[in-house]
Amino acid sequence: MFDKLTSASLPSLNALRAFEAVARTGKVTLAAEELHVTHSAVSRQVKALEAHLGVRLFAGPKNRLELTAAGRELAPALTEAFDQIAGAVRGVRGAGEDLHIAVNASLSVKWLIPRLAGFQAAHPEVRLHLSELAAHATAQRGAQAVVRIVPTSRLSDPGCTPFIRNALGLVMSPELAGRYADDPLRAPRLGATTHPEGWPVWAELAGVELPPAAERPFAHVHFAMDAAIAGLGAAIVSWPLCATEVEAGRLVAPLGFRRSESAFAILQAPGPASRPLERFRAWLVAEGGKTPQPPGT
Repeated sequence: MFDKLTSASLPSLNALRAFEAVARTGKVTLAAEELHVTHSAVSRQVKALEAHLGVRLFAGPKNRLELTAAGRELAPALTEAFDQIAGAVRGVRGAGEDLHIAVNASLSVKWLIPRLAGFQAAHPEVRLHLSELAAHATAQRGAQAVVRIVPTSRLSDPGCTPFIRNALGLVMSPELAGRYADDPLRAPRLGATTHPEGWPVWAELAGVELPPAAERPFAHVHFAMDAAIAGLGAAIVSWPLCATEVEAGRLVAPLGFRRSESAFAILQAPGPASRPLERFRAWLVAEGGKTPQPPGT
């Protein structure tokens, strides 16, 4: 017979949530962002859970954690349980018409929010709640779906619906482009700490060799993009995020845009889709279809 579970025999809920978030996102820092706690708080909760269970759940160095056999057994069960709890809460809140979406900051500021009036006008019954998605996370607790850029290799994953194919370009203000007309690569380089791979990925797509230069870092891509509009330097930006600025002449792309192996997509959380989510997904696909082709591709 199984022993009767008591509150004393169960680990703390916070410890279970911390472990599940680290196991799902793959990083303590991403789990801390999702749970809105500090990096050290997540580490302490995971260590407390390991002490309570008497087993190791992670192995390897801090920057490359891997689940142990015990961790691999526990993680999917916790993810399913927390997803069921989140789904049950969503189902009884507001007759199911609330929609919780997590989205990357730059995508939200430069593409999604400027278009939301159209969605709300078409579906006034849907109460849309947006939260910020950590830079490299593909899921967020409590969100019915996430909207982010994903590699094309993931577009066939269950619950993944692409709505714009991505392209990258070097953009700068018209004034700065005039100053560096002979060689745009010599312009001051603006970067984003959330996407440090932007410049090398674009350089490989464009088939150019970047001259040695230090990047001026900004917290997000949309910060770097606004700095480029202000004439502070050149930034690497996805075409959908800067299309309006390029068409208005506030930014130019002297070397054009290059198709990347990625796309803007919505990734549904496990479980059946709600009516508001289905409507939002259909709207995203329709809006994505309106995006003009980037110049130079």
